[in-house]
Amino acid sequence: MIKRFITTMSKKAATTTKTPDFLLKTPKGTKDWADKDMIIRESIFEKLTTNFKKHGGVTIDTPVFELREILTGKYGEDSKLIYNLEDQGGELTSLRYDLTVPFARFVASNNISNIKRYHIAKVYRRDQPAMTKGRMREFYQCDFDIAGTYDLMIPDSEILNILIQGLNDLKIENFKVKLNHRKILDGIFEACGVPEEDIRKVSSAIDKLDKSPWEVVKKEILEKGQSEEIADKIWTFVQHNGSIREVIEILKNSDLQNETAKQGLHEMEVLADYVEAFEIQNYLKFDLSLARGLDYYTGLIYEAVTEASAPPKNLKEKPKDLAADDDASAYVGVGSIAAGGRYDNLVGMFSNNKSIPCVGISFGVERLFSIIKQKTDLTKINSQHTDVYVMAFGNGFLKERMSISNKLWKNGINCEFLYKEKGNLRKQFEGAEKSGAKLAVILGKEEFPQGKLKIKMLGQDNNEEETIEIDDLVKIVESKLNL
Repeated sequence: MIKRFITTMSKKAATTTKTPDFLLKTPKGTKDWADKDMIIRESIFEKLTTNFKKHGGVTIDTPVFELREILTGKYGEDSKLIYNLEDQGGELTSLRYDLTVPFARFVASNNISNIKRYHIAKVYRRDQPAMTKGRMREFYQCDFDIAGTYDLMIPDSEILNILIQGLNDLKIENFKVKLNHRKILDGIFEACGVPEEDIRKVSSAIDKLDKSPWEVVKKEILEKGQSEEIADKIWTFVQHNGSIREVIEILKNSDLQNETAKQGLHEMEVLADYVEAFEIQNYLKFDLSLARGLDYYTGLIYEAVTEASAPPKNLKEKPKDLAADDDASAYVGVGSIAAGGRYDNLVGMFSNNKSIPCVGISFGVERLFSIIKQKTDLTKINSQHTDVYVMAFGNGFLKERMSISNKLWKNGINCEFLYKEKGNLRKQFEGAEKSGAKLAVILGKEEFPQGKLKIKMLGQDNNEEETIEIDDLVKIVESKLNL
């Protein structure tokens, strides 16, 4: 009987500890972030936030999902990538696709007439992910937008300044900011004979010229109902790029004379002066093939792109310290790393056509992360934030170690201690090394009863040690750590 009972219990134990039947992984297009990756990502957030604050930005937050009707019809062909949620209590909702449409809804909901806002949060796209190119289904965006009525092109030029300063702060190299203007692009299509109702469809085809040759794009234009003559006329314009002033001159000498294009050209001439005042003109390239597929853009559009970088010549396989799914992009180029534009009518869609002009920029964090991580020496990153490790020699002193640690915490000093009532010396030093602590505070069995502590700087080549009064602990630790 006893034998049968033991056998039964053993079988139950085996059942409860067996490997789960499902595949233990993150959903496609997502990833876990931990340890050193988080240090890099938090550094990106910190640098961009500092830049945003310099320009007067205030931060907001919005729900991760919106009413479906808020998002529907705002993204053109990309609307099919919106994640719809199940009906919960009579409301149809969807996960936010970007931070721009929720911002426009926020401005309209709160009757705001002007604001400089930044927002760092996750967005969701039901896309086919390409992890090696930084294209994911869940990812962070860092947005800065200016809403309000101001003189022509002043906010637009400052947004470009914020974009370029942000990338420079992150030490991103070999990038260029491509510019175009929706009014100029629409004027080109108008001059070439594209019917008004087909302009957005043709625009989305042109937007693929950065990835596909003209022959492929031309075929798509023809498939969207345009004649070969119209397609060829479009090509005579969209093949041009250069400095803002160079492309303006090309367009002025062309037969592009409609009112829509003239308005865009005037705005680009004004912008040319302002970007020179900000000394950023050398980062910019006026590219008539840039279209930006989102329907809500009305004026200046732009995106920052990186040039592809070749892997080291001696690299036969991917370095072992690069994650299999997220960092190959650093070797092949990740394409667009930030993008934005002017959208003057979006707020009006939520406020009975009360228009609040807006312009903004969105940084793609995951793509920036891919570039920065590849250039980072991961061995020099410590994911721990511990500065002090509290130890005891010759006696457990657990309660006393806790008391000393609490004193340091209350004074803003990061510290740890070993979670053992009586930890041996080796274990405590191992804990200190693992934590990355710079300083050890030691409770000695002889010194501590006399109201004294030992302070020891940690490190391979550092033997500095001194005995101090307990009352002087915080002051001396802060001095040693240069806090």
